[in-house]
Amino acid sequence: MIQIPHWFKTAVLALGFSLASVAAGLLPGLEAFDVAQASPLPAAITVAYLPPGNAITDGRALLRNALPIDNKEIRKIQENLEVISESLRSKRWGPIKSSITKVERALSQGQTKILAAIPEGRQATAQSYLDDLKEGLTPLREAIDNRDKEAVWTERSKLLDDVSHLEELMVKEFPFEVPEAYSSLPQLKGRATVEFQTSKGNMVAVLDGYSAPVTAGNFVDLIQRGFYDGVEFTRAEDNYVLQTGDPAGPEDGFIDPQTKQYRGIPLEILVKGDDQPVYGSTLEDLGRFLDEPVLPFSAFGTLGMARPGNDPNGGSSQFFFFLFEPELTPAGLNLLDGRYAVFGYLVENKEVLEQLKQGDRIDKVRVLSGLENLVEP
Repeated sequence: MIQIPHWFKTAVLALGFSLASVAAGLLPGLEAFDVAQASPLPAAITVAYLPPGNAITDGRALLRNALPIDNKEIRKIQENLEVISESLRSKRWGPIKSSITKVERALSQGQTKILAAIPEGRQATAQSYLDDLKEGLTPLREAIDNRDKEAVWTERSKLLDDVSHLEELMVKEFPFEVPEAYSSLPQLKGRATVEFQTSKGNMVAVLDGYSAPVTAGNFVDLIQRGFYDGVEFTRAEDNYVLQTGDPAGPEDGFIDPQTKQYRGIPLEILVKGDDQPVYGSTLEDLGRFLDEPVLPFSAFGTLGMARPGNDPNGGSSQFFFFLFEPELTPAGLNLLDGRYAVFGYLVENKEVLEQLKQGDRIDKVRVLSGLENLVEP
């Protein structure tokens, strides 16, 4: 289970939050985090550590932002389409129209630079997505003029899908080398889309190997082995996490049939601004309290890797879905960021996750796309 360091308790209690349920321990079945080993923070920093506002809570948006690309033109289009959601919730139609105008301008002025950022062999595909973007602005404008909130949401989502495809085409090569120490582990050198078939319905997630190649690679490898087929959800904390991933028992993990050894994988966290992930240590242990992971625990349906609380390199097969509880784990920096690895997000049928409870099961997990990105040792 997780126990919260003293500095975090102090900061949260100072703002009047109740940590009774957290103190009781979350993610049961894992060993307790040693509070005595947690480094205290100065009072000024504890307040600064608390979650910032306006955190991104959409898994698809987080995946877009996590792509290792640097193209201002496509990012400008993405930003102006995404910001529509805030205006749409409050039905502020003026700012929505302004955002669409900015998208049209960015498309007109930036098309050449967008295509230049894409390898030549993919440019014909990229052009088709750009054409779809331009054409898709017409029904979106009509929906805005009619003040049809649902239609605006639908048409905006279609355009963001085109943006996602364009951004994915911009990735020319895997952005870093995984340390040699982990060469014996499977790695996902890109992304994969997987489907969870459960007793309550099916869900689709995207796994991000660009940010967590070892964690995501281990997961895809276990999927291919059928390891998760038929496993039950062993623990559910309301509004917090839903955990599973060990058919033999809560602490057995995956035993590699070739080596007959427990396959442990390192804690793997890519920090914004870093060239490659941090391995084997929490950000807290490294004194990087304010650093933000590229893949944060800020979206309902975040996929996190479970591990023993006192062993950063002890993860194996257990994982959890983050259910999001705004008081205990608010969007932005929260008590899980930097201490547990995120390796993907649910992107379809999140309502199924809302129905799943302890005792429900995963019937089967299968890879829908991206299997070619799996590199076996």
